[in-house]
Order: sequence, then C-alpha cells, then structure tokens
Amino acid sequence: MTRHVVVGTAGHVDHGKTALVKTLTGTDTDRWEEEKRRGITIDLGFARLDLGSGITASIVDVPGHEDFVRNMVAGATGVDVALLVVGADEGVMPQTVEHVAILDLLGVRAGVVAITKTDLAEPDWLELVVADVTERIQASSVRWEPPVFFSAVTGRGSEELRAALSRASERATVRSEHDLFRMPVDRVFSAPGAGTVVTGTTWSGTVASGDTVRVLPGSVRARVRSVEVHGEARPQAEPGRRTALALPGTEKADITRGCVVVASETWRESLAIDVMLTLLTGARAITQRTRVRFHLGTAEIMARVTPAVGDIAPGSTGAARLRLEHPVVARWGDRGVLRSYSPMSTIGGCVIGDPFPPRKPRRPVDLEQRLDVDRARRLLAFVELGGWNGLPLDDVAVRTGVHVRDVPEVVEQARALGVRIVGERLVAGTVLDHARDVTLEAIGTYHGAHPLEPGMPRELARAVLRRPEYADVVHTGLAEQGIVQVERETLRLTEFRPELSARHSEWATAMRQILEEAGPRGATEPELAAGVGVERVRDVAEFMVRQGEAARVGQDRYFDAVALGQLQTQILDFIAEHGRATPAQLRDITGLTRKYLIPVLEWMDGSGFTIRDGDSRRAGPAGARGVKHT
Repeated sequence: MTRHVVVGTAGHVDHGKTALVKTLTGTDTDRWEEEKRRGITIDLGFARLDLGSGITASIVDVPGHEDFVRNMVAGATGVDVALLVVGADEGVMPQTVEHVAILDLLGVRAGVVAITKTDLAEPDWLELVVADVTERIQASSVRWEPPVFFSAVTGRGSEELRAALSRASERATVRSEHDLFRMPVDRVFSAPGAGTVVTGTTWSGTVASGDTVRVLPGSVRARVRSVEVHGEARPQAEPGRRTALALPGTEKADITRGCVVVASETWRESLAIDVMLTLLTGARAITQRTRVRFHLGTAEIMARVTPAVGDIAPGSTGAARLRLEHPVVARWGDRGVLRSYSPMSTIGGCVIGDPFPPRKPRRPVDLEQRLDVDRARRLLAFVELGGWNGLPLDDVAVRTGVHVRDVPEVVEQARALGVRIVGERLVAGTVLDHARDVTLEAIGTYHGAHPLEPGMPRELARAVLRRPEYADVVHTGLAEQGIVQVERETLRLTEFRPELSARHSEWATAMRQILEEAGPRGATEPELAAGVGVERVRDVAEFMVRQGEAARVGQDRYFDAVALGQLQTQILDFIAEHGRATPAQLRDITGLTRKYLIPVLEWMDGSGFTIRDGDSRRAGPAGARGVKHT
C-alpha cells in the first residue's frame, strides 16, 4: 500500500534548503525570477520525492527569511515530517530557532535534521554545529532523526537523507481518505482551457473530477473539471498530495490564498473559535483583547484574544477565545500559530477546541472537556454545551474532529454516557429528563384547568418545550413507562379521569332535560347556557358527548343521543325504501324545517351515512351497511 506524506523544509535563510530539494528531487522550487535573482525563496515551492518502500513525499520548500515567515507558516501547516536545514557555514541562526518553535506549535511529530554546505566546513567546526543543533532540538516536541551531513555540491549524504526521511515518515500521522475533503489554497491562477486553477495540499478526504466543491470563506461553488497531482492528471487526489483543481466558471479575483476548498456542506466559516493557547517563554503576556496575527492553514487573520481566566503568562498555556476580523474555516484539533501584531514575531500557538463556540458566555468554559482525547467523552461535552439545542449530527465531524467514517461508532459509544439521538440531533439525557418533567407538569396543570377534558392536546404539549421536536420522544417514553396515556392525539396522566363536580353535575342534569325536550331539533350552546342560567356550558356539553349521552352536529348544536339516532334512522329508512331523498321529502317525514334539517344532513354526509347527489341524498358507505345511529 502506497503511503504519502508532506515534508516541509525549515531553517534560516540561505542555508541551502532549495538546493537540497533540487538535489533530492531534480525540481527547482524557486518559481519566480526574483527568487532566482536574489538567491532566496520568497514564496512556497513544491516537489515530489519517492522515498522507496511504498512511501512518496510532497516536499514543501518554505522561505527562511524573517520577512517571509508568514509564508513559512502557510507551508508548515499540515506538514507530516519536518526537514530542518542548518548551514554548516553559519550553524544555528535566529530563524532556525523560530522555525523549530513553529514546528513544535503545529504539532509536527517527526523530523530530520540536515547539516548542509558541509563542503565549506572543517570537521572540527562540523562537530560544534552538530552539538549546537542537538542541544537546540532536545527540548523540541518533534522526534528528530540524528543529523545527516549533506552537500548539494558533492552529493554527500543524499542516500542517508532519503533513508532518514523514510524512517521519519513511518512515524508520521496517517491521513485518512475516509474523511471530509479539505484543501487550504496557497496559489490561484488562470490557465487557458482550464479557467481558474487553485493549488494546495489536500489535508483530508479525497476530491475527484466532477465533484462539486465550495470555496470558503465566501459563496463560490464550482464543479471540478480536472485534478492534477504533482503536475500529472489524475482522476482524484488523496490526502497529503500536492493538488491542483480546475474550477471553471469561477473568478480568480474571488479566491485568494487563505481560502479553503471543501466538498461537504458540513464545513462552514466562523468569526470566533475557542482555543488552548500556549505562549513561548520569550513572548509578552496575553491580556484581554490582545491583538495578534492568527495563522491557520494558508490563512493569516488578525484576531483579538479573550483569555478564559486572567492573563496568559509567557511559557504557560490557557484557554482563550479568538475573535477574528475575517472568517476562518477551522476544525477541532487544528493547530494554529500566533504572531505578534507589531513587531511581527512568533509568540505562541494554539489547538482549536471548538470551531463554532456559543456566543454566550463570551469566553470559553470547560474547554478541557471539549479537548478530551476520549472521543466519546469529547462528544458528550459538546452535546452538553449545546443545552436544549444539543449538537446536530451533521456538525459532529467538524465540531469534534472525529473522522466522518467513525462518527456512527463514536455516537454509539456516547449513548452509553447518556447521549440520546432525537431525529438528526444529539441531545444530553439530562435535557430530555428536564423536558419530561416540564411535560408532566404541563399535563398536570392542564388537567387542573380543564377537569372535564380527556387530556391535553399533543400539539399543545409539544409547544411547552423549547424544542418541540423532542416532544415525540418524551411522549413515547412516558407512555412506555405507563405514566401517560396517549389517546386520540391527547395526553393524560394515567391516574387522571374526567369527572363532573357537584356544580357541573347539576348543569348536566338540566342540559339532559333541555335536549330531551328539544328532540330532533337539538339545542345550541347559547340555548343550553340560557336554560342552565350560566354564560358557558361547552365543557360540560363536550363531556356529555364523550360519555355518549349527547351528540354534536356542526360547531355548537347538541342533540340528545337517542333523539339524534332516531332521526338518523328515520332518514336512512326512507332512503333505503326510495333509493334517494330530497330535503323537501325529508322535511315532510321528519317535520323539521330546513334550519334544523340541513345541518343534520350535512353532518350525515360528513360521517359517510349519506352522499349528496345534486339536490338529493342517497345512502353512503356507512348508511348502506345499516349503521343508522351514532
């Protein structure tokens, strides 16, 4: 299986980085005339190197001059293996030290030290240079291979350097193809027949010809016309490859270095991120609203720092929120570099703990939990942080840094810790417990206010929750536990039974008498209320309907159930005998005027007992089956 790594050069200006790369690869990474004229690398250069044993490398040649450190950071971000170049004629220099610090801050795990220009140094001096370099890198978090002597003039050390790079590559983190595609842009140009072309190092996932991609920040969308890897046309590009994408239909002016090409809608830009920030020992303390230059990928953005607690002292680490002057595309676990606003120098670095932090509080809280190496506990922390909103499933991969292929596994592990899945959202079990308590309280309150109703309408019960979509899960859980009964889109506590009070019983007695006397004409709610001597009797009337003592036709006309059944039977018997009946015929046999008859006929139509056919009625499905009363 072929493995691919990104090797980034580092070191002081004019220590021979570009000559070393050309000797190893045959590629001159100085692309610009000014670079060749001045003899220094100004911008990023790239070359391909076969290391053998199934390992290929993309070499990023970065500038060493202090004026171009921002270009160095752009190239070093995303590096798997560092190639530290120290000229034997000068030894360790200021940019050597700063570049090593940057590599540490970016979390590079493996590295190789090349002592170049050995043809210009005496053996005794070489020993001193090696001793100095060894001492300098001892405190580095990068695991360095022993220094290799190299000369671009004589070719000394080429094979040893290849072998060292191969060994270091074995220790580098393997980039996943089964993840969301992301490629920071380091170069944009127009090419005849291809349109706008963007280049960069693929950080994660794959991209293929025909894929639809977005360029963030911004609103650029395009379909990839073609893909090139190290200048060769390929059907797709895998992680760690130097990639060029032709994006027809886009404008060169709309894309700049610092943009990011993505394929999934999951990615989005942010103007604030929570980070764990580490300051170098020689830097000034970070105080509230310290202005810094934030480097992530190929982007350089001005930002204000809000420490979580007090100032962050030199040589220490603390949680902070970065408020950015321009949007950034970030992911959990990304590493950034911080440089001072003025004078420009590297002051520290950070690990992103939340690319989309909540607006309130305005400073990070419990960031350590969101940086937990245990992925399930980390996911739980993000879900709990979301409170009632929880965490959308679509946000898991970017927000928590979990590879998209591993998301289902991690979600399942988090469920054992109390995380619940509600639709397309993850919610803490404690939130649903609270929703359960809110629902039970609401149902109980509703029973108290409406003692004659069978229960609380489910839609009303949904509305009492801050996120109504949780309601079905809560209602189902309460029903499974036997605490609540769900009947005809209503909820009631299991022990609750609608009952008439003594006063309501008196009303019901009076209303029964009124309805019996009204017979097939029925009585409206106002008529019932007037007969009882109160303003409103609808609750009692509806209770009687549910008990089967009364029936309602239309919005507010009530009938004695027996009387309405007899009227219904009389109408259906006539239709059965004659095949159909007009309102005039039914008026004659029932003795009812149209005022009372038509509402009953319309109710029978709606119930399926009759079917209106022009100006007459014939038997409906229910009437034909002989069902002749309610």
